[in-house]
Amino acid sequence: MTDAALPPCPHCSGVYTYEDGALLVCPECAHEWNPDMPVPGERIYKDANGNVLVEGDMVTIIKDLKVKGTSKVAKVGTKVRIKRLIDEDHDIDCKIDGIGAMKLKTMFVKKA
Repeated sequence: MTDAALPPCPHCSGVYTYEDGALLVCPECAHEWNPDMPVPGERIYKDANGNVLVEGDMVTIIKDLKVKGTSKVAKVGTKVRIKRLIDEDHDIDCKIDGIGAMKLKTMFVKKA
């Protein structure tokens, strides 16, 4: 990584981080961390197969899902783009063609 691409310290938000082997180090608070490991407290979203999901990914529904309050069903194989990931019971916010805005659980999708 170049110095301009190094992230700020997750502990104190210091901008003077530097590389020391495989670790990043903050000279302001002496915090060391591996940039490939998730930040503590940061939620990792995974699909039914264990693949990591991020906003903007395309996912496929793996089970027919009844839409609450209507007689519509989101069918198996429907592809959906993740609009945003939220820290709730239904953690995927998306829009399904023919149904509209909807929230899904990550356990019912797989990465397309």
